[in-house]
Amino acid sequence: MLLEKGKCVRCSSLGMPKGGDARALASFCLAPRNTLSAATKTGSSGRVPCRPENLQKNWLREFYQVVHTHKPHFMALHCQEFGGKNYEASMSHVDKFVKELLSSDAMKDYNRARVYLDENYKSQEHFTALGSFYFLHESLKNIYQFDFKAKKYKKVTGKEIYSDTLESTPMLEKEKFPQDYFPECKWSRKGFIRTRWCITDCAFDLVNIHLFHDASNLIAWETSPSVYSGIRHKALGYVLDRIIDQRFEKVSYFVFGDFNFRLDAKAVVETLCAKATMQTIRAADTNEVVKLIFRESDNDRKVMLQLEKKLFDYFNQDVFRDNNGTALLEFDRELSVFKDRLYELDISFPPSYPYSEDSSQGKQYMNTRCPAWCDRILMSHSAKELILKVSMGLQPLCFPCIAFIFNTVRKF
Repeated sequence: MLLEKGKCVRCSSLGMPKGGDARALASFCLAPRNTLSAATKTGSSGRVPCRPENLQKNWLREFYQVVHTHKPHFMALHCQEFGGKNYEASMSHVDKFVKELLSSDAMKDYNRARVYLDENYKSQEHFTALGSFYFLHESLKNIYQFDFKAKKYKKVTGKEIYSDTLESTPMLEKEKFPQDYFPECKWSRKGFIRTRWCITDCAFDLVNIHLFHDASNLIAWETSPSVYSGIRHKALGYVLDRIIDQRFEKVSYFVFGDFNFRLDAKAVVETLCAKATMQTIRAADTNEVVKLIFRESDNDRKVMLQLEKKLFDYFNQDVFRDNNGTALLEFDRELSVFKDRLYELDISFPPSYPYSEDSSQGKQYMNTRCPAWCDRILMSHSAKELILKVSMGLQPLCFPCIAFIFNTVRKF
């Protein structure tokens, strides 16, 4: 998205790296040059620190290039699954990654920073594996952060890192979803972290979020909308209710992270395989459906799609990339339930998930899930109005016209 000369449009692929890193930057939003600028990045980039040999190096190179090119004044980086799935073994890499970000020459003009890492992996009832980074340019004056316990703002100075038990950190709110929200009540690393900021008397919340994924393609295919969509709907509603409840003053808010929003699987399959015949394969011992095969009715009964619990193998991936996947947007329906509470700029980039984890095949999707726009940047309607007013010169510069850099690095 580019906010410029009163316009608000979405841009894609600027600064997109070549080859295996093509998934690193999918779209961006830049505030007008004469306003406060900010950048936000989001994505399940947690495996970057746990596989540092090439991915971390490439990721940091692209990140620093964006910083150098656009010179944002306020920058927010939201990570999910930070440290990857094998978190304990990746701790040393996480620490190195954080130190690199804070001490690099590319970030020397950011003299204030706040880093919040949920590293308490031994606490099953609290661990979310979320990481939130905030960088403030030296030219940005009078910025304050809210203390949720003291219920007052504190001026931001210096660089500080918080980890382990974030529950006791007063400068944020962190929650893991209640256990009965989890499918089959099985714990996983899903929740949110909320921080509140004030720049020149205008306050806003930034919320890092990770919602539930589709555990099985076969189950997702059974109903429209899927049972997983209902679980995400419930969890997102829980977060929105928490950030606008009566405990604190209501302010504009931005929610960005891995929502795990998926296309309506049943509708997508019915459309892609409209003229196909379906073969059902069941397990011999349980009679449970374990695979679906969709074949063309003619053309030597060519296989179009194979569907298993963790397999979505469609014969032509170009359909998800052509014209940035625009033809599939009609199946991106999960956000429509929240249209009265949340706003999103037009999507003009291909599905952000699940890109290949092989750096030599960066533009290919893995054959594990139906490609979808999982990583999103959403905002309250009041936040949207503030941004548009600033971009059109109708609002005094009391609010940071936030520039979004949408990061689609997916679970390295």
